[in-house]
Amino acid sequence: MSAVPEYVLPSILFIAALAALRSDASAFDAFLDGAGEGLRTTAKLLPSLCALIVATSMMFASGLADALAELLSGAFAALGLPSAITPLLITRPISGSASTAAYTELISHSGPDSFVSFLASVIMGSSDTVVYVVSVYFSSVGIKRTRHAMPAAFAVMIFCILFSAFICRIFYKV
Repeated sequence: MSAVPEYVLPSILFIAALAALRSDASAFDAFLDGAGEGLRTTAKLLPSLCALIVATSMMFASGLADALAELLSGAFAALGLPSAITPLLITRPISGSASTAAYTELISHSGPDSFVSFLASVIMGSSDTVVYVVSVYFSSVGIKRTRHAMPAAFAVMIFCILFSAFICRIFYKV
C-alpha cells in the first residue's frame, strides 16, 4: 500500500500518453499550442512580477516592514491577536515567501503546539498574498485599473485573520 503514491503520477502520464495516441487530433501540435500560450502569458506577467519583487525587497531592506510590525502590534493585540504573530500579518498580504519565512520563525520560537503557531497555521492556510494575486490575475488578462478589487481583497484578508482567531480560540480553548 505504501508504494501506491509512487505510481500515481507515472500512471497519469501513461494514461494521458495512451489517450493522445488513440485520439485523432495531433497531440504534439496541441502540446506546442499550449506551450506557446504559456510563454505568451509569462511574457505578459513578467513586468508586474518584477515590479512586485522590487517593491517587496525595498520594503524589507528599508526596515519599513519592521517599523510597521512594531507600530501595529498594539492594534493587533487590541483585536485579540498575539503580538508574536504581527510579522506574519504584515507580510502575508504582500509576499508569500516573506510570510513563509515569518511563519517558520514563529514556529521555531513558539513551538509547534502553541496557540500562536496554531493560529499562524490557520491564517497561512486560509489566506493568500493579496497584492501578488491581484497583480498577476489582473495583468494576465490586461486589466490596468483594479478599482475596488484591492480594497475588497484586503477586507476579505482582514476577515480571514479575525475569523481564524475566533475559530482557533474555540478549538484551542483560549
